[in-house]
Amino acid sequence: MKVFDVAVIGAGPGGYVAAIRAAQLGMTVCVIDEWKKDGKAAPGGTCTNVGCIPSKALLASSGLFEKIKEEAAVHGITVNEPAIDVAKMMARKEKVIRQTNDGILYLFKKNKVEFFNARGSFVSQCDDGYILAVGEPVNERVVAHNVIIATGSVPRQLPDVPFDEKLILSNEGALSLTEVPKNLGIIGAGVIGLEMGSVWNRLGSEVRILEAVPSLLSMADSAVSKEALKIFTKEGLKMQFGVRIEKVETEDNRVSVTYKDSEGKLQEMWVEKLIVSIGRVPNTAALDGPAVGLKLDDRGFIEVDEECRTNLPGVWAIGDAVRGPMLAHKAEEEGVAVAERIIGRKAHVDLTLIPSVIYTEPEIAWIGKTEQQLKNEGREYKSGQVPFAANGRARASDETDGFVKILADAKTDELLGVHIVGVCAGELIAQAAQAMAFRAAAEDLALICQAHPSFSETVKEAALAVNKGAINL
Repeated sequence: MKVFDVAVIGAGPGGYVAAIRAAQLGMTVCVIDEWKKDGKAAPGGTCTNVGCIPSKALLASSGLFEKIKEEAAVHGITVNEPAIDVAKMMARKEKVIRQTNDGILYLFKKNKVEFFNARGSFVSQCDDGYILAVGEPVNERVVAHNVIIATGSVPRQLPDVPFDEKLILSNEGALSLTEVPKNLGIIGAGVIGLEMGSVWNRLGSEVRILEAVPSLLSMADSAVSKEALKIFTKEGLKMQFGVRIEKVETEDNRVSVTYKDSEGKLQEMWVEKLIVSIGRVPNTAALDGPAVGLKLDDRGFIEVDEECRTNLPGVWAIGDAVRGPMLAHKAEEEGVAVAERIIGRKAHVDLTLIPSVIYTEPEIAWIGKTEQQLKNEGREYKSGQVPFAANGRARASDETDGFVKILADAKTDELLGVHIVGVCAGELIAQAAQAMAFRAAAEDLALICQAHPSFSETVKEAALAVNKGAINL
């Protein structure tokens, strides 16, 4: 049996990054991952294959289509009525996925990481660490002194409503439609629901979203939620909140959803396709953790300490398989940190400073505390909010929806939270992440010179507004 210093189970964002960093630090490393596409190895996990990367490809295509259709005339550009070729759009998406898969395989080769395209699971403990099974088609055993579990998550199903990926879709089916449905139902107004709803709404589908909680994006700042709802409604998304799903059935190549609305009245919705996006659950069942005594909690997450150690010596777990936000960049940070810890280095991941982004149009991004959280904690704070309509670059680009909102401690001026709904929010939030990582004050952010004209100036203006010094407001 081959012996490795580190074996990583899972080649998603957390797993492949952990493997590369461990190899850079001088360890012998293997990665075991079963993803395949068209018979070829497809490392990158859910994010690359049926998540972050393909959804951004479709958002880019559908966004371009909408701009040509709805906004070209404003710029003095005359075009014939545009049409979407869904097959070509999907082919482009697949090309982007394959480029990313191949890029990861190249990085494994470059860093001398041995890759097994198969399912990995525990067999037993041994004197050298752990014996792992490398399943079909390899059917091998390997020994690892350390194991990093990075198996990610899978979509949560409605009770007794399995995904068939034809009528009732998970994120995977939602990313693989062969034509624009006349009407599309979505259960769940989270990140996946909003992004997929945006894609197909832009391309002409009538989209209806049903959400169980009483408001949009309850995890976001309430000002952002209200603004986003206003914009999405203007764009044509139809949303209902406080909904309880009673029954989902398929008939005559359509889907019927029976539900109770917020007033308790029974309603029925018929759609051509139904996307179910009600969250994700850890992908830990196939690990055969009981073979070595791996401890899971009652929701299937692997129990870890603050440094991602499990209850087993030399076994670590990261990403969606453990506590914390289910975000690719969180998994990447944990992967690097674990590789560093294995050789005895100090490493740091602050789960309170993980930015969240929704890639709708406009984008939504936030980091740190919301205003609701600060009120509930009884913490004194001050805020500054500036609309993109006050920004010259936004006006020139016709991207004036939304705002930047900054929250800071009332006494120390330390940044506590930054919330953005608007153009390039996913890029602008990086300013906030960097500033908050260094425990900067709102004044610090306000004193930084931003290029003019740029969308970034709105962040500076909001920081100025915290202390009543905004210039263009």
